[in-house]
Amino acid sequence: MKARPIIVHDLEDARAALSVAAEIGVTALTLRSAPGAARYLGATVYRDMVAEAARGSTGVAVTAVFDCGGDAGLALGALRHGLKVVRLAAGDEARRRVAEIAAATGAWLDDGDPPVLDLLGAGDRRAAVRAWLTAGEPAAKD
Repeated sequence: MKARPIIVHDLEDARAALSVAAEIGVTALTLRSAPGAARYLGATVYRDMVAEAARGSTGVAVTAVFDCGGDAGLALGALRHGLKVVRLAAGDEARRRVAEIAAATGAWLDDGDPPVLDLLGAGDRRAAVRAWLTAGEPAAKD
């Protein structure tokens, strides 16, 4: 299955995504914060939110991606707080420097821009996640 990242805004979004992933047999899931979330959501809050959601979902490896917008300082702070993947929409020189620091700690910059499901305003989170994660998959046989 191709990567199908999901933007989560709160603990319930993260729990819904992980729960559905476990139910349908997805073994690796990427959860992303909202674009520029580092400006209003602390790195430790996001890190702990994803960890708390993952606690109840065995069998699903989670990649937590924290979006720092164009602020290299926030990206460095996220790395200091243990996040392993950050998004950074900064200039080439700033990205290069942050990428070097990230690599030295076993972290990296997320450069991918695949289609993504944003759970903001999703009426039924679980149904949205299920449809997203199974899109393009063969239908189950009876």
